[in-house]
Amino acid sequence: MPGNDGGNGLFHVVWGLWATGFGWIVAANFRGAADRFYVLSQRSVPLGGNGVPRVGVGFFRVLAGVFALVGPVVLAVGVLGLSRGELSGSRFPQPPAVFAVAAGLAAAFGLWTLWRRSGVLRREWNQGSGPRRAAVVVLTLAVLSFPVGLSAGHRVAALASWLIGGFTGLILLLGDGRGTPRADRPGRGGAVGQ
Repeated sequence: MPGNDGGNGLFHVVWGLWATGFGWIVAANFRGAADRFYVLSQRSVPLGGNGVPRVGVGFFRVLAGVFALVGPVVLAVGVLGLSRGELSGSRFPQPPAVFAVAAGLAAAFGLWTLWRRSGVLRREWNQGSGPRRAAVVVLTLAVLSFPVGLSAGHRVAALASWLIGGFTGLILLLGDGRGTPRADRPGRGGAVGQ
């Protein structure tokens, strides 16, 4: 792509891979992923969120369908960019210190949201087996390492942690293979707002 700074090809590949995987899994509601995503999104609202949901599972499936269609296009653009040698280095320009602080605060807030008592990762940890707990640890480390790599200007490290965290999140979204637990099903009284 003209005017590429050298990192767009790799960024497009990582974003395209994640968007394609997320899009197809949620749009097809594979193993109840759209239902789980709906419930998890209701639980993840950090401040409030006990009101009537404004969107349903259908909205998430349509939105994921957009990702499923756009993801492969972005992936193809990225692969073409990389095949043309558009990856000029493994570093971003050094961002300003305020960016590093903002990235750190965003990661801290995200981890608080995920690990608070009703948070997604706390529930996955408490209800999960060894492999699911390992996925929770990997996702937590990815959330921590992404802003560190980005702030330090390490392009490959930041994008690798994003990709690993994204796919680990998709693994958790797919559930444990036993279907969506009764308490997690949309429309059940007590589960969503807890």
